[in-house]
Amino acid sequence: MRDFNGQLENEAATLHIGRLLAAATLEGLQAPDGSATVIHLHGELGAGKTTLARGILHGYGYEGPVKSPTYTLVEPYELDRRRIYHFDLYRLADPGEVEFLGTEDYFAGGNLCIVEWARRGGERIPSADLEIELWGEGAGRSIACTAHTGAGIEMVTEIVKKLRAGVDV
Repeated sequence: MRDFNGQLENEAATLHIGRLLAAATLEGLQAPDGSATVIHLHGELGAGKTTLARGILHGYGYEGPVKSPTYTLVEPYELDRRRIYHFDLYRLADPGEVEFLGTEDYFAGGNLCIVEWARRGGERIPSADLEIELWGEGAGRSIACTAHTGAGIEMVTEIVKKLRAGVDV
């Protein structure tokens, strides 16, 4: 399955989708070339991108606070099962600034990279395995997921399968 569209009633539903994404990526999704699994998060300010990233991190067992790395640009999480890098490129004035982040190291080695505002990084940010668009106002949100690789298709398939089965993670 390549696409998934849905409604998220509230913050708890956004966190739940994040935990489902974590479960999907925990099941051995590793690129054969040793590159990272890449998820791009799109949406306006306040759309729920960081909340979704928080759900993914919680799904991996991280219990600390998760805030948007707007000022640090990247926040590393060294977890038992995987290294996760959470990017927020909102403040980039030019895609060339990505070079100073040392992205070659982040987007390799089987890491999971969650990138908010990925379009601001231009071609210097690797293509997404999975792109997620969030939008809406108030408590509810709409979500659209589009897979671009085999790993992305596996993620979408697992999310839909678990939603249909009523799996709570």
